[in-house]
Amino acid sequence: MTLESINQPADLRLLSYPELDDLAGEIRDFVVRAVADTGGHLGSNLGAVELTLALHRVFESPRDAILWDTGHQAYIHKIVTGRRKQFEQLRQANGLSGYPSREESPHDFVENSHASTILSYAYGLAAARDAGVDGDRRHIVAVIGDGSMTGGMAYEALNNLGHSKRRVIVVLNDNGRSYAPTISNLTTAASAPVPIPQPSFADPADQATLPGRITGKLSHSLTNIRLNPTYVRRQRRIERFLRDLPVVGPQAERGMEAFKAAVREFLQPPSFFEALGVRYVGPVDGHNIEELEVAMRNAIELSADGPICVHVMTQKGRGYSPAEDDDEKHLHDTVVFDPAVGPPKFLPTGYTQAFAEAIIKEAEADRRIVAISAAMPGPTGLIPFETRFPGRFFDVGIAEQHAVTGAAGMAMGGLRPVVALYSTFLSRAWDQVVYDVALHRLPVIFCLDRAGVTGDDGPSHHGVYDMALLSKVPGMRVLAPSSVQDLQVMLHDAVTLADEGPVMIRYPKGTARQVGEHEVGEGIRARSMRTATEPANSVCILAIGKMVSAAEKAADALAATGIEVALWDVRCCAPLDPVMISDAATHCAVLTIEDGVRDGGIGMTIADQVHAITADVPVEVLGIPTQFIPQGKADHILARLGLDADGIAASVRSLVRDGS
Repeated sequence: MTLESINQPADLRLLSYPELDDLAGEIRDFVVRAVADTGGHLGSNLGAVELTLALHRVFESPRDAILWDTGHQAYIHKIVTGRRKQFEQLRQANGLSGYPSREESPHDFVENSHASTILSYAYGLAAARDAGVDGDRRHIVAVIGDGSMTGGMAYEALNNLGHSKRRVIVVLNDNGRSYAPTISNLTTAASAPVPIPQPSFADPADQATLPGRITGKLSHSLTNIRLNPTYVRRQRRIERFLRDLPVVGPQAERGMEAFKAAVREFLQPPSFFEALGVRYVGPVDGHNIEELEVAMRNAIELSADGPICVHVMTQKGRGYSPAEDDDEKHLHDTVVFDPAVGPPKFLPTGYTQAFAEAIIKEAEADRRIVAISAAMPGPTGLIPFETRFPGRFFDVGIAEQHAVTGAAGMAMGGLRPVVALYSTFLSRAWDQVVYDVALHRLPVIFCLDRAGVTGDDGPSHHGVYDMALLSKVPGMRVLAPSSVQDLQVMLHDAVTLADEGPVMIRYPKGTARQVGEHEVGEGIRARSMRTATEPANSVCILAIGKMVSAAEKAADALAATGIEVALWDVRCCAPLDPVMISDAATHCAVLTIEDGVRDGGIGMTIADQVHAITADVPVEVLGIPTQFIPQGKADHILARLGLDADGIAASVRSLVRDGS
């Protein structure tokens, strides 16, 4: 097999184009098998095979910096840079990261899994290179795609790249998708004249017409012309000639520019890039290695004048029929599966499913309720809502800041927006939460999925900052359900609570606790789950969200050894229930447990309030340490941090020993 001979990028340059085509097929088979064993991102990597091979044949990594946005499309990059054998441990503890990792390889520059950032990195690296402090760095290539161009930060960087004329090559990997179909007129418009004979890349009805075929052919030809350095040099001479004409020179030059712009606008809509000072060429067939190499080599020469964007069209999930046939996400990510038949159809489970059902129920009763997603309607459970209420669902793309301030505007107009995001991604819109929503006391409900330690996706995806941050926002109510039933009650209550300002509900990934109808709380009150007959001689445990289940098990284990504890489900982390605080202060010691950061977290706030009542009651605070937690199974990580039933029981025993 050719793949076994590829241990570094230089090995790719020894292959012929037929051999490269065979290698592409081998790589796709390898990636499908690897992801089937471990789970991970599949569709985006299957679509980036030829593009990655071409990049590593043309550019000399790591002397040339190849940067990836988002990082989940870098599996092929990892394979050809010597990490093929490590894929058996993909996304496992102490194994291969699912994203680029500076600790793994000098070929990885940015450990990014939050989208739309790479053009800013590229701008900074170019500035360092141009200042002469970045060694012998030659070319900086920023691969952006899989929906990342829907994020506003990308446009901020484009603006600065164009203005500064930094020599950066931007590769826009346009597969028309993020997690869901990309929400962007830029890529939609650009995709119309695609020169690739793949039905899924263009509107078949349009391409079937004679004008459609002519336009596509002209667009392809214009791309080839504009990538030709000889054409560019001649164009510059013509421009100088026109500019130097007596009397009419300036008008003639502007006339030529207007004519060229009109042609580009008709044949290639993304003249947007050139308005920002970034030369645009494309679209290029992202599955034709030879065509890609020609485009990249010409882009190197053209980049001498400043940044250039090479627009590459790829097919997400290419070469694996279950991915190609997945209309929702083209197997963007998968759990472990049988590669012969493909993964089972994705269905929300646990808290996500509970939220999906609850928001529809609330929306049926209250027509003000609308739902907002940032490119992830499936993973956040909003697809059933979109189906039921298409006019009340808004997917804004990978644009969390816009999602939050857009929600603020909706709330000002009388709606009740529910913003459903992953916990880790809300931090991208911190400023908007504080100053656009909370400052105005607007009725926006934030539903944060994947809160706490999430596991396999590593440090960038653990949702451990939400409680510490949002509990400090004036007027914000921070709720953490410990069961499916409690989440549904909280969402119902949040619609009314929002009359006084924003509400946040955060819940974890994975299996959800189920309880009876009489085992849930209400409003912003905590719930007493277990009382002690002698509070002055017992420990009071205050558990938050997912930690309630572990605390229950610990309490049972402790009771079996004769240690009695009281147990509260905190439920509302901000404001804290004064009844709960008062009760905790009557015990000999207090133990708080949360799956958020310990420093500045809810436990420390509880300690302050308990000590305001009784200063000498010891309060032990358990939570996530202030460090980046690498990937691994969530339960294993929590156990290592002492946040499982055994760890909680051990902490209680320690408090009892110290008290005696």
